[in-house]
Amino acid sequence: MGAGFGAGLGLALASSAFIGGSFVLKKKGLLRLCGRARAGQGGHAYLREWLWWAGLLCMGIGEAANFAAYAFAPATLVTPLGALSVLVSAVLSSIFLNEQLNVHGKIGCILSILGSTVMVIHAPQEEEVSSLESMAEKLKDPGFIVFAVCVLMSSLLLIFVAGPRYGQSNVLVYVLVCSAIGSLSVSCVKGLGIALKELFSGKPVLKEPLGWVLLVCLVICISIQINYLNKALDIFSTSVVTPIYYVLFTTAVMTCSAILFKEWQHLVLDNIIGSISGFLTIVSGIFLLHAFRDLPFTPSLLPLFLQPARADPHPPWSTADRHQCCQHQPLLPSEDKGPQSAQEEEEEK
Repeated sequence: MGAGFGAGLGLALASSAFIGGSFVLKKKGLLRLCGRARAGQGGHAYLREWLWWAGLLCMGIGEAANFAAYAFAPATLVTPLGALSVLVSAVLSSIFLNEQLNVHGKIGCILSILGSTVMVIHAPQEEEVSSLESMAEKLKDPGFIVFAVCVLMSSLLLIFVAGPRYGQSNVLVYVLVCSAIGSLSVSCVKGLGIALKELFSGKPVLKEPLGWVLLVCLVICISIQINYLNKALDIFSTSVVTPIYYVLFTTAVMTCSAILFKEWQHLVLDNIIGSISGFLTIVSGIFLLHAFRDLPFTPSLLPLFLQPARADPHPPWSTADRHQCCQHQPLLPSEDKGPQSAQEEEEEK
């Protein structure tokens, strides 16, 4: 493992920790606004709460670390590790916000950690693009040009054709727009990260037009992402949008990275299978963490052999009752009846 790869991995992990913690800090600050206008009611009292500002600072640090991670590590590794911010947020919320983390959520956290570990072990560790000149050559590749045209055309069809018809009923419409455009934004971030790395090394990057073009494209892509992601979150539940968006966005980024940066070119078969397996494991963990977040877990959901012993409403017979019941009773009345029994029969008649 090279020093650059280790730095990118460390920045990606630090980004997930800061971003996950920022949600908890901002939520904690909003909960302290007792008796004052809350953000959901149009108030801005949270601007006076230092915890909210601490959360905003943590998010800024996390996004900066994530931005820098793309300059050192492959996008195939950095993007899937973003799921760890969801894990950090869920664990810290259960500790500091007293939010319930059920068994499904705990299993999802474990799966996310295992999947991330597998991806780190099998991720490509050779960086194919190290300068803006090589980045410009990659952007001229016919394969990437075809991919970018397909992304733009499909996004326009989703926005202007499918959106008005199915956007209010199908969660995939707006999420697909965010994911497709997001793959291009990650490519822009990767190029800007390389430009900043060259700038700090003393090269005249500011005179290169490619850096400014990537910056403008990044602003446009992020604006489109935020717009349609907010639409999806406004219409559908967060527990539905978040796992679907993560899967589609990460898949689009990995596809774009494979086409543009050729990061999978030097991987052997077992590393390719390991990377895909790790990604699918993270997807399973995120799905469990979000899809069953509000589902109460009761012992009745367990298999019968794992359920705790319950009191039987019909207890088994005692030994005395079983012995008494098993005694043979005469089926016909006895012939040698005493005088008292004969008198009782006459009274019944």
